[in-house]
Amino acid sequence: MIKAVIFDMDGVLVDSEPFWQQAEMEVFPKYGVPITLADTLKTQGLRIDHVVQYWYSRYPWDNASVKQVETEILDAMVAVIRAQGQPMTGVLPTLALLQQVGVPLAVATSSPAILMEATLDKLGIRHYFQATCSAEQLPLGKPHPQVYLDAAEAIGVAATDCLAVEDSFNGLLSAKAARMRVLAIPDRDHRNDPRYVIADQKLGSLSEFDLNHWQ
Repeated sequence: MIKAVIFDMDGVLVDSEPFWQQAEMEVFPKYGVPITLADTLKTQGLRIDHVVQYWYSRYPWDNASVKQVETEILDAMVAVIRAQGQPMTGVLPTLALLQQVGVPLAVATSSPAILMEATLDKLGIRHYFQATCSAEQLPLGKPHPQVYLDAAEAIGVAATDCLAVEDSFNGLLSAKAARMRVLAIPDRDHRNDPRYVIADQKLGSLSEFDLNHWQ
């Protein structure tokens, strides 16, 4: 029986993966990185500094610092979230249901706090969560489990009693490493990825969420 639910943000609460792809494909080519749409999937679920370092190690540039490129991508992301951010299918009724039955809720994201705050405000869902945790200041982001462990501690529930909701494989590894049960909602590019077999359940969207399955 689960006692709390911890949500990833990107690709779970908000359909931001296309926005990340858009921002990366807009910024990286300015610095000589020949990134394609398919390439953006290689770093899905990673913290932005790890994404930038991934590409810098392969196509090093010298006309800007790594931090400057991170900031440029984040600025583009915040702008597009504020303009176009929409909740994923099933998010609002699922959050309302869990709140109604008294299940503590938290967010555990690899995204920086500025992006998390912009997203929660844009979607109008901040009031559902007892804790919101970003991996921004941690030594390591997902797939390291620390952000999930921090979220569980913040709401006072043992990690082993939490359900994590994830879309990316890196996020799935993070939650599993924290010894949580995991509901995976992979995007269409990863729906048939055999690695997701390690999830406790896999759904097409949160509109299929059934709390009885976890009781």
